[in-house]
Amino acid sequence: MRGHRALVSARFRALLQYRSAALAGLGTQLFWGLIRVMIFEAFFVSSVMSQPMELGDVITYIWLGHAFLVVLPWNVDRELQTMVRSGGVTYELLRPMNLYNAWFSRAIALRTAPAMLRAVPLLTIAALFLDLQAPESPEAGLAFVISMIGAVILSAAITNLLNVALVWVTSGERLTYLAPPFVVLFSGNIVPIPFFPDWAQTAIRLMPFSGIVDSPFRLYVGHIPPSELGFVLAHQLIWSAIFIVVGKRMLAQGLRRMEVQGG
Repeated sequence: MRGHRALVSARFRALLQYRSAALAGLGTQLFWGLIRVMIFEAFFVSSVMSQPMELGDVITYIWLGHAFLVVLPWNVDRELQTMVRSGGVTYELLRPMNLYNAWFSRAIALRTAPAMLRAVPLLTIAALFLDLQAPESPEAGLAFVISMIGAVILSAAITNLLNVALVWVTSGERLTYLAPPFVVLFSGNIVPIPFFPDWAQTAIRLMPFSGIVDSPFRLYVGHIPPSELGFVLAHQLIWSAIFIVVGKRMLAQGLRRMEVQGG
């Protein structure tokens, strides 16, 4: 366990060094966030029907989405991808620790360090100038924090499954093309899930992706009461366990068939 904590800490510190990328990402997310806010404002002004969420809650939801965008499992670990392609993954096999757990530790760092660099300044700017609301209540704020921990675990489990899949495919780039559309759409990152058609909402909420964005954010704005935090955590942890079990089995089978070529 100590080795895995050290690996998370080392990877976390390494990722915190990319401050220029974080600054560029901050500007990008502020730009696109403003565009999305204006789109929803125009929608609310032009619509005569009652909406499932208030405009203020939607704006807050949007800024939370842009602040925590890098928490989404939309890409693989680039270093692991390079290791698999170059044959350097053999060095990973020599480490005196479980390979899946080591990669999972890296995934945790990948989903937290960049988010911290971007989320803190973006949320500060949005709260001061761009109508980001405070949590609905102290209980809602606490529920949000706890659910975001579950979201990071779930995102890391999905990310690590993508990492493990690198052992099975010839080109890892295909995974980076396949994952983002599903993750971004069905997590609620583009459009909050309450705005989806009624017939689709149940199925989307049963998917794992809603536990990364929609559920924590709606806890924040009070659209989901804090009393339902247990159901949100159960959804997140059950899916996390499923991805972890599948990932471990895929990795074990993949290592038995993997051939490393090169010098």
